[in-house]
Amino acid sequence: MTTLISAQSLRLDTNHGLLFQDLSLTLRAGERIGLLGHNGCGKSTLLSLLAGSLEPGGGALHRAHACRLQHVEQHLPAGLASLAVREVLAEAAPSSPWRVDSLLERLGLSAQASQPVSTLSGGQHTRLLLGRALLQEPNVLLLDEPSNHLDLPALLWLEDFLRGWQGAFVLVSHDRRLLDNATSKSWILRDQRLYDFDLPCSAARAALFEQDRAASARHAAEQKEIDRLAASSHRLAVWGKTYDNEDLARKAKTMQKRVERLKEEQSFVTQGPPWRLALRGRTMAADALLALEDVTVRAAPGLPPLFDAPHAVLRAGERVALLGANGAGKSSLLRQCWAVHREETEVPGLKLHGAAGIGYYDQGLRQLDGQATLADALAPFARSEARSDAALRQALISAGFPYARHGQRVDTLSGGERARLLFLALSLASHHLLLLDEPTNHLDLDGKEELAEALLGFEGGCLLVSHDRELVERACNRFWVVHEGRLEQWQDAADAFARLGVREAAGRPQARPPVAPAAAASDQEALLATLCELEQRLEEDLARKPRHQKPAMQQQWRAQIAALSQELGLA
Repeated sequence: MTTLISAQSLRLDTNHGLLFQDLSLTLRAGERIGLLGHNGCGKSTLLSLLAGSLEPGGGALHRAHACRLQHVEQHLPAGLASLAVREVLAEAAPSSPWRVDSLLERLGLSAQASQPVSTLSGGQHTRLLLGRALLQEPNVLLLDEPSNHLDLPALLWLEDFLRGWQGAFVLVSHDRRLLDNATSKSWILRDQRLYDFDLPCSAARAALFEQDRAASARHAAEQKEIDRLAASSHRLAVWGKTYDNEDLARKAKTMQKRVERLKEEQSFVTQGPPWRLALRGRTMAADALLALEDVTVRAAPGLPPLFDAPHAVLRAGERVALLGANGAGKSSLLRQCWAVHREETEVPGLKLHGAAGIGYYDQGLRQLDGQATLADALAPFARSEARSDAALRQALISAGFPYARHGQRVDTLSGGERARLLFLALSLASHHLLLLDEPTNHLDLDGKEELAEALLGFEGGCLLVSHDRELVERACNRFWVVHEGRLEQWQDAADAFARLGVREAAGRPQARPPVAPAAAASDQEALLATLCELEQRLEEDLARKPRHQKPAMQQQWRAQIAALSQELGLA
């Protein structure tokens, strides 16, 4: 197989220190590689090195003559926004207008050909940038987070495109399912090193986990031997000095040199992820934290309606996924809820529990004061008992912000770091209801998994807008779908996705009808539904391995089950 790119001992230093060192890799014709790693580890930088737009600080990088490479960056290049869609593609192939027309049709952009690029959605931007690269007839694509901000139909289009692509590619993404379905090999960038696996994402991460376990066991055994030899060396040195015995002193020095050599050769153990995501919340006895009754959702007052919500209720303990295509109005509903909570406006039919503490994660990360220091930005969120300087400092350190950075301004942080800070703020506030608008946009794979676990253990209620299939399926227990201008409620994730045309639910028997509005059910039926939900949660948690169970939540669920059973006359 032809080698297109090879690198040996790459090194790169940045203003913040060493990013990576001693990186060696090979990219061959037709290889489909997923590039994984936590935020800030250098994935985008590595793509820039491979593309030749950045020079390494050390090592050698070679691109073969046969390598025709195109780098598709995650942000729209400057100068394209004001151009028409056709003009962007025509610039890449000025002598082939027929190829431009053909590609517009393949990309599903024929209807937008004369529109300014600035009017396109995130998914359409991705298609346009891919099309622009394809007109150069590459055999290598470097794709930097093309799945960001895509809705489900656009994600599936990207997945189909990559599965059908005949050339090689390196794909940076935090969408595990996309990586599993589209790639066959993985590079994992971690600890300033590159780990290479001939496996797709999930299998590669599992293999790395096993490597970590083995390395940790070896490190522990080696440390035991080092400690034994160090103790013996110290003992011999003391005896040599006490008894003025040069032979014992010489043996002690020889043994100490062996200790130093063993330390140098000791198995490497990963430092692990730089932070762990957590969410703490509070439950409250309430019929509804959020209720919608004939609500019309608009992007802003006076603008045309986006969709209508005839009836929907969100209760404590419910984690509701709000699904729909980009532009359907999902984020607008969350913004309306937040504005009503802050008493900035009134929306007829939209009611929030008056005593509920409500937190909002906006995808633009504007909840944090950009001019404030990290500690000062946290203070307005923290409950009174966690608002001291010492408590805020400790919280920041636990979230991966060392003390030296606590005086840094929020607007100097990266997107991933601002997301981390906002999650910390929401956790310190300990809300009853969370409104989460695309919280995974700046999270890496570990962060997404931790978010799912955090939501599963969250004691309050949650309304989540996300296109991440893994998160929705794993963390949510109810599903609201915006379809053809109307909010519907569905029984499970597969049926909700089927309503949106996501093919993973295709081929199933006909989807069950939407959940009947709660207003049409009796109080007894609602209590029975809550009882069944609590019993299911308890059963699912008990089925987990003991170390993953949540005893405190189990106790709470049992108490709620007992109370409901007594109220229903079932006890």
